[in-house]
Amino acid sequence: MKGRTVTLTAPAGTAAARRRRPSAARRAWQTVSPYAYLAPFFTLFAAFGLFPLLYTAFVSLYRVELQTPGDMEWRGLGNYAALFTDEFFWISLRNTFTIGVLSTVPQLVMALGLAHLLNYKLRGRTFFRTAMLLPYATSVAAATLVFAQLFGRDFGLVNYALGLVGIDPVDWQTNTVASQIAVSTIVIWRWTGYNALIYLAGMQSIPSELYEAAEMDGASRWRQFFHVTLPGLRPTIVFTAVVSTIGATQLFGEPLLFEGSVSGGISHQYQTLGLYMYEQGWGFFHLGRAAAIAWVMFLLILVLVGVNALIVRRRSRKEAGR
Repeated sequence: MKGRTVTLTAPAGTAAARRRRPSAARRAWQTVSPYAYLAPFFTLFAAFGLFPLLYTAFVSLYRVELQTPGDMEWRGLGNYAALFTDEFFWISLRNTFTIGVLSTVPQLVMALGLAHLLNYKLRGRTFFRTAMLLPYATSVAAATLVFAQLFGRDFGLVNYALGLVGIDPVDWQTNTVASQIAVSTIVIWRWTGYNALIYLAGMQSIPSELYEAAEMDGASRWRQFFHVTLPGLRPTIVFTAVVSTIGATQLFGEPLLFEGSVSGGISHQYQTLGLYMYEQGWGFFHLGRAAAIAWVMFLLILVLVGVNALIVRRRSRKEAGR
């Protein structure tokens, strides 16, 4: 009797599953690939963000002069102690706060109003939305130089307009309040349109059913704005407030180019913390002192953002309790 040859074959499903099973190299790449994609960002952040931040903190503990950066003398917290006893530091801190308030509050209010108008179906909406970004796209140097001419004491257009209504010319570069208003005007002009487009994007994300329900209940457009639009824009408003606060703390270009002086005027009347840091580091060559100012600014920003977040959290808890 002839023997029979029996051939054993694996089930078709098992072979297909084996073919679909990824290899060890493929599984390793799937595990490592997310980190590989993120590596360029973290590399650049470590080189140009984290390292300068830590090195600035290191330099702030030493006496370092710009002419001899290699000669470092340990001072500990001496730079910070000297900073807090300098009256010009407190003047620049006060100026930073006042200019920040004068520029941020009107800027966000005007941006909110413009966004509310652009949210309606107007003719040429695309043109107006594009025009909103033109001040933001303009060079800060060009914008500041133009505004410096507009606020000129003798031949400025602003004083000419004030003279038409019987108001005496204002010295916009010497007077403390007037110079801070002038610098704040430049900031308002550059950033209002940018924030308006952010608010407009937030308004368009609010469901239209809320407006329809409010209209059916007899709510006017003003009541819809206060009871539908503003609550829906609260996260966006918080974001713009935080970003504007950070920008106001770091304000540098506008006050520097307004008169072309790092001292912020004859009596430091509009010198901000950014100008004060630049004056100490590159005017007086005290790199250690300038590094200490940079870290004070960094900590100040953290405090302001933390206070803002705390206020928002408390308000959210109160509304949730209702």
